[in-house]
Amino acid sequence: MAYDGKLLSQARDELNRLRLKNEAEHERRLRLAYEKIEDLEMIDSRLRSQMTDTIRLTLSRDPDLKAKIASIEHDNLELQEVKAEMLSAAGFPADYLDDIFSCPACRDTGYIGQKKCDCLIRIYNRLLTEDLSSLMLSGNERFENFDLSLYPAEYDFNLGTTPREFMRKQMESCRNYAASFPGRLPSLLMQGGTGLGKTYLSACIARVVSEKGCSVCYDTAVSAFEAYEKQRFSKDPEETDQYNAKIRRMHDCDLMILDDLGTELVTSVTISALYNLINTRLLSGKPTIISTNCTDEELGRKYSPQICSRLLGEFRKVPFCGNDIRLLRKGR
Repeated sequence: MAYDGKLLSQARDELNRLRLKNEAEHERRLRLAYEKIEDLEMIDSRLRSQMTDTIRLTLSRDPDLKAKIASIEHDNLELQEVKAEMLSAAGFPADYLDDIFSCPACRDTGYIGQKKCDCLIRIYNRLLTEDLSSLMLSGNERFENFDLSLYPAEYDFNLGTTPREFMRKQMESCRNYAASFPGRLPSLLMQGGTGLGKTYLSACIARVVSEKGCSVCYDTAVSAFEAYEKQRFSKDPEETDQYNAKIRRMHDCDLMILDDLGTELVTSVTISALYNLINTRLLSGKPTIISTNCTDEELGRKYSPQICSRLLGEFRKVPFCGNDIRLLRKGR
């Protein structure tokens, strides 16, 4: 994955603030323990001196190196036992004065050798999700909050079931999709009229996926294609860099959600942008969720055969049915 330098720097800063917070808590514990336990500070000083002596001896050519280091190690273990007993007698846990790390794997540095630690990647992915997402506006977009009572319970012969049961199955399908992430998953094409829950269920998926530490980018078709247009025609280098970064994120994120396809003004630029986005992500094996009010026929009239071939041939369809739930909620 190509990382956005600005967001990666923000992730490092956040991890550094966490490290400083842990260090401050460690210092607080030291002061408290030293005030309460006589001679504890002296024991810690002797332990630090032993570490220095061990390093010095290791670098020396002392003929008695092994014996001297063994003696230091013996004394060190005895001092640690005394320290643990003193802490326990004063009511502290034996590890109360150990260094504090939120991530023991990298010791809050964000790196294990030259490799980015999972903790840094999780922070980066969360920042990436927050930076591009205006999807989760209400804060309650969760599968358990999806209100099936808004869908008709009367049998529909065209569906072969009730709209409520049909949408229950679609909701469960979306829930399973989110639970399976980041496995090898297909891209999804959510189709149906206005206000049937496409944006809501895609937001539910986004929440679950992002909580797993995966990067999720969301944008409306209008906003996403504007980025391609500005990237192409802007004469402001700073603005161009901004839109370049946004497009990189849409191409590289673990899950891309493109909402309301078909509401944008269709031009040669938007068609090129849509093809670029879809094709890039398909070739890299990264799933995309696209929601649209358009039928297959309407998609065919609006977009090129190359785009429709990918949308209708390589995306898994998720049809939506029912009545406009926004209007139903308003009437309740």
